[in-house]
Amino acid sequence: MNTMLDHINYPKDLRLLKQEQLPALAKELRAFIINIVATKEGHLGASLGVVELTIALHYVFNTPEDLLVWDVGHQAYVHKLLTGRKNTFHTNRQLGGISGFPKREESIYDTFGVGHSSTSISAALGMALVSQLKGEVNKQHIAVIGDASIASGMAFEGLNHAGVTNANLLVILNDNAIGIDPSVGALKQYLTNVKKGTQKQDNIFEALNFNYSGPIDGHDLPALVLELERLKEVKGPKFLHIITTKGKGLKQAEENQVTYHAPGKFNAETGDLYEKTTQIQPPKFQDVFGHTIVELARKNDKIIGITPAMPTGSSLKYMMQEFPDRALDVGIAEQHAVTLAAGMATQGYIPFCNIYSTFLQRAYDQVVHDVALQKLPVIFCLDRAGLVGEDGATHHGVFDIAYLRCIPNLILFSPRNEIELRDIMYTAQLGLELPIAIRYPRGRGEIIDWKQPFTTIEIGKGTCLKEGKNIAVLSIGTMATNVTDAIDLVSNKINVAHYDMRFIKPLDETLLHKICNTYKSIITIEDGTIKGGFGSAILEFAAKNNYKNEIIVLGVPDNFIEQGSTLELQHVLELNAVSIAKKIEEIC
Repeated sequence: MNTMLDHINYPKDLRLLKQEQLPALAKELRAFIINIVATKEGHLGASLGVVELTIALHYVFNTPEDLLVWDVGHQAYVHKLLTGRKNTFHTNRQLGGISGFPKREESIYDTFGVGHSSTSISAALGMALVSQLKGEVNKQHIAVIGDASIASGMAFEGLNHAGVTNANLLVILNDNAIGIDPSVGALKQYLTNVKKGTQKQDNIFEALNFNYSGPIDGHDLPALVLELERLKEVKGPKFLHIITTKGKGLKQAEENQVTYHAPGKFNAETGDLYEKTTQIQPPKFQDVFGHTIVELARKNDKIIGITPAMPTGSSLKYMMQEFPDRALDVGIAEQHAVTLAAGMATQGYIPFCNIYSTFLQRAYDQVVHDVALQKLPVIFCLDRAGLVGEDGATHHGVFDIAYLRCIPNLILFSPRNEIELRDIMYTAQLGLELPIAIRYPRGRGEIIDWKQPFTTIEIGKGTCLKEGKNIAVLSIGTMATNVTDAIDLVSNKINVAHYDMRFIKPLDETLLHKICNTYKSIITIEDGTIKGGFGSAILEFAAKNNYKNEIIVLGVPDNFIEQGSTLELQHVLELNAVSIAKKIEEIC
């Protein structure tokens, strides 16, 4: 059966429709997204919430000549369907497929690549100021940003600058009171008061010299089209406040917005999640962190947990439930999270600052200036380190070894499994003189015994997992599992030694001297960048000590890695067991 969507491939097709046809198109788009995400997985709730807004934007504005910037990109699925990617949308977030986020090289309609939050206002303002310089006075520049993202410092930097320009910029606040987790902070309360009509103070956006309108119903297509048509004629910076429901159109997604942000596979007809297997599975690393910090906090009242807007993703939610005064969600504010932790550390408290690896990139100066320079013993727990899979280049945590290894006064540790994660957390809260970064991956490792007592880990000491004669393999973190499997594949031909170095900084130099004096050939393997990473540290050690060993460095090459499952990417990058085994055989 033909649908309206069958005949719409680009916004020019959309603009041929009569306005009264648009609600029916919205219904078709929701059904399309639900059916694809139900089987292929992806981000669901955010895109369902902006169906009407996306239609209205492409209907009213002359995209791609008018420039539309999406913040984060979780909400851009409808945008992709309307801009030439309907027939390839089934490849979304898959190896070799389209990206789950707007991406400039993918489409002319994707004006700015995104993945992390709060960049849209600055980017759109930059575009608008250049249009002024070119004399393109009628060109429109639109930034769509969520209520969680606008609370970030960078978003306010953009608003602050835009308010003293006469740039033709429209900021649309998609206010649904939730990011991945519920929005937090004073600005959230302000927006709630605005929506309820109880806000007595001056409008904050008008105070920043924006022409403010709203709030209006973001699911009312006629109202959206009418207001956007009006705003096209208003000069200077404008701010439209719309109210939407995340997950709109799917009952379960509306009622359980956190779970249905990215629900995995589900029944497209009923909307229900599939029942999880009853088979016992190893815990996720994030849950090991979450349960362990609670366990430690029960005995150590100086422990504080901090996360920038990811209590569910990081599993700090468990501590927030048991110790609400000592577990803090600071919103999308990574810089603030780090310096807040530093301030707490000056007062003798023990802050666990739990941040995704790629999100810590946004607070690099704070790590250097506010923590490491002052030798403040902040404990950084870097979730999603290494290859994270389908979110692609913006989310792979492959740079943390390289960008942290160069910072003085910082300990850098990568646990081989969940037990080591528990033990290093226990060790760190006993008291360190320096800050420590603990990097661990997304996903599951091994089944653990939660009753097993904690063991103190000696800082800067690696361990031998297997003695050998022919060649030594040095691994960091969970890559040890791939190495163990690779050694099993060649065990009948080659006697391979395996060392888990554990600490990238400080290196276990005593152990390294032993290795370099024993083995002619050494392989290093990591789930981070080869440039400046763990292997580079081993090469530097060998050069400094005038060792002439053959050292082969395996890891992530010097280019951005796109989306695909972690197993697929390990195969492509030759970091899986079979590829490591082949490399061992080549050397021997």
